[in-house]
Order: sequence, then structure tokens, then C-alpha cells
Amino acid sequence: MASPTPSARLATTVPRSVTAVDQPVASDELDDLGPDLARAAKLAGFEGKVGQTMLVPGPADEPIRVLVGVGVADELSVGTLRRAAAAVARQVSGHQAVASTLAESPGAVDPAAAVAAVVEGFRLASYRYDTYKDHPSMALRRVTVIARGRGLRAALDRANGVVDGAVLARDFASAPGGELLPHVFADRLVEMAGETGLEAEVWDLDRITAEAFGGLLAVNRGSTHPPRFVILRYTPEGTPTGDLAFVGKGITFDAGGLSIKTAAGMMTMKIDMGGAAAVAGAMASLAASGCRAKVTAYLPMTDNMLGGDATRPGDVFRARNGKTVEVLNTDAEGRLVLADALSYAVEQNHDLIVDIATLTGSASAALGTGMAALMGRDEELLAAVEASASTTGEKVWRLPLPPEYRKQLDSVVADMKNIGNGPYGGALVAGLFLSEFAGEGPWAHIDLGLSAMADGDDGVIVKGATGFGARLLADLAVNWKA
Repeated sequence: MASPTPSARLATTVPRSVTAVDQPVASDELDDLGPDLARAAKLAGFEGKVGQTMLVPGPADEPIRVLVGVGVADELSVGTLRRAAAAVARQVSGHQAVASTLAESPGAVDPAAAVAAVVEGFRLASYRYDTYKDHPSMALRRVTVIARGRGLRAALDRANGVVDGAVLARDFASAPGGELLPHVFADRLVEMAGETGLEAEVWDLDRITAEAFGGLLAVNRGSTHPPRFVILRYTPEGTPTGDLAFVGKGITFDAGGLSIKTAAGMMTMKIDMGGAAAVAGAMASLAASGCRAKVTAYLPMTDNMLGGDATRPGDVFRARNGKTVEVLNTDAEGRLVLADALSYAVEQNHDLIVDIATLTGSASAALGTGMAALMGRDEELLAAVEASASTTGEKVWRLPLPPEYRKQLDSVVADMKNIGNGPYGGALVAGLFLSEFAGEGPWAHIDLGLSAMADGDDGVIVKGATGFGARLLADLAVNWKA
């Protein structure tokens, strides 16, 4: 059961039951407010900038108006509408029922896309993880999107499905690491699959051992909780437009193994399954999104602990594809579980593979915490990931996979080692490591870094787990054609 967020519905007029309604204002059209309101707005510092808000009380029997900036009128975009809707959601958080006219903002934005953006903005910005609170904070219960046009009901349903998936991803990533153990995570995914039309397959320790998932077993050695490997399958009706594979890192808590993290470094490590959470959220939304591609998810799950038989630095394991790996840093564990999952996905002959993981701090050192690193092979696939990122507002930036850095992974005793030679270029070296297990076909790697968690509210992002990647992957699946 995902955390509650406001429900969204369509109407052509503002319902009498709402207590607040927004009014989009372009920064170059302030004078259209009329002389008195325009003067009041200027005195209050309201300039119509994207996401800027101003309350305008009216008669007691009418809803409060919320002026919301949408920037320059000719530059209106889906991203602008989404951000403006998020700003209104925060401004009216004390109301139970509100209406939004943002989807009717004049401009070149497709009406269906505008409705979806407003739904995403309101619902995602209203998200709170209140599982352990006596008094849940959500007051806003319903948003009515005012819009006219064909296909808007379908757009609303698709948007609600995508938001539900992103909320699910946030819930998974917000859950305490001592609660969301591998078997619990797997069980919840089986339940989710039954609710969203997916097929679920769960491997236990015996099956994982039989399938020679050496990387997953190496990471799991220090844990008292056995690992899981979950496969989720979405099959559309009719002839699929493609066959996609998503691989998500599912480290349910990362203590670093014997290369133990600092106390401060562990404080956010329940989020280390953010890649698996994003994939799960995307998969949950595919049916509601009308996805025409076949999509399979591969999710390796374990925690990375310090038990009596934990993998020691210098130990060697054999991965699913037969390569041997010397583990010199047990805190570089995500790439080890992904190695097996990628190898297995390659064997299934998908059109493409995309993996997503909170893999390195180096990605955020290079790009900050607001975007993810993108690496891989095949220009068409990388461009498609970038296009989906642009659509959903989940920013990615392409980084190279320099072949000359590959020698950093050379090992004296094994086919390769799991870390490079120093503190620089760690995200690139990690990407090169994964490339050894990703086959020769189209493959993309999304390194979330620290973008899976936010320190504060910003647009549709709220403090805590972001669910980064759930909407991006869903958009990629819906729009991909082989």
C-alpha cells in the first residue's frame, strides 16, 4: 500500500466544494491582472517567475486564489507546468480540496501533456512518508484539474499510474533497512505484481547458488539474512514494440562490509536500493501507461554487512558470466550484484538493457546531487534515455567510458578487481566494470549517486527519498520502439 497522496480528477469548471484555486500568471503579462491586483503583486514582490506564488483572498463564499508564476508566456513547457503545480500544492497544503487551471494556460503545450504535468506536480509535491508518525501530515485530499479536450481522461489515468509508481519507489526507499530486508522486499514486490498485472518470480538462496550468482553471494556472506533475486515481467497485449530489460541495484542496507563505512556514511544507506525501487516503480506503472513494449526487471537483493564470514578484501569470486573478480573494497558492492544480474539479462537476448543504481559518490562529486550520470553503448539508446529524462525532469548527464581507464581494473590474481587505482574517476571506472558484464548489445547505465535522496523540497522533489528514475524508465518503456 503506497503512501496516500491527493487524488486527481478532471472537470471543465471549478467545483463549488474547493476552497482554493490557482491562477497562472506569466512574467511578461502581469498587467493583465488589472491595475489594482498588478500593483499589489508588484508591491508583494510577485514577478510571475516559475513557481512563485501569492495568495489573493476574496469574498468569504469564494475560494482563495493562488497566483502562480509560469515564467515567460512563449516559453511555457511541461516542466514549467509541473513545477508551478508543485508550488501551488505546497501553498495550499492546508486545504482539503483545490482546483487547478494550470492545464489551460495558453501556450504550445499539448493539453494531454499539460494535464499529466499538473497531476504529477500536485501529487508528487504532496508526498510524505508518514508510516511511523502518529499524526500524518497530509491535509490536501483532492485536486480537480480544469481542462477541456479529447483524450484527457486517458492522460489523467496514465499520469495517476506514473505517480503511483513513483510514490511506490519513494516508499520502498524510505523504509528502514532493518524492516525492508531482502525477503520482505521480494514479498512486497510479489504483492505489487499481483495488483498491477505483472508476473513475478523470486529466487531464494538455493536457486541463486545453483545459478552461480557469485557476486550476489559474495556480498551476502556478511549478512544473517539470505539474498533474493526478483524477476518482474510485463507483457502487453498484441505484438510488443520492443523487448526491454531493466536492472536495479537492491542493496537493502549498506554498512560497507569489512570496508566499513563511517557512522555518518551509514545514515542514508537504507537508500542503497534506490535503483531497485525505481525499477519497481516503473514496472508498477506500465499497464496504466498503456506500454506496448515487453519489459523485464531483474532485481538482486541483499544487505552488505559485517558478519563473521563476510567477504574479506582480497577474496576472489566467480561471477555468473565466468569472470573472476578480486574484491579489494567490500564497500564497492553494488557493481558485484549488478554483474550477475546483467550477465543473466544478457543471456535472455533483450533488445536493450538499462541498469540503474546508487553506485558511486563520484557521480555526485562530478554532477551534484540533482542529476544522475549516464554511461553506456549505443547512441540511439543513450539519446532515448536523455529524451525521457528531459520529459520527466529527472536530469541525467552523459559521462564517457574511457577505454584507457580499463587497465585500472587489472588484477594480479583474477580477471579483474572491483575498484580502480585511486580516488579520481570512480564513476567512470565503475561503469567500465559493469560493461564487462553487459554483453555487446545496447546498454545504458544510470548512476544515481546521491540523487536518490534530497535534503529539502524542490519542485516535485520532497525531502527524503526522491524515487528518481521511476518516471524516467516508465517513459522510456512507453516510447521505445525497436
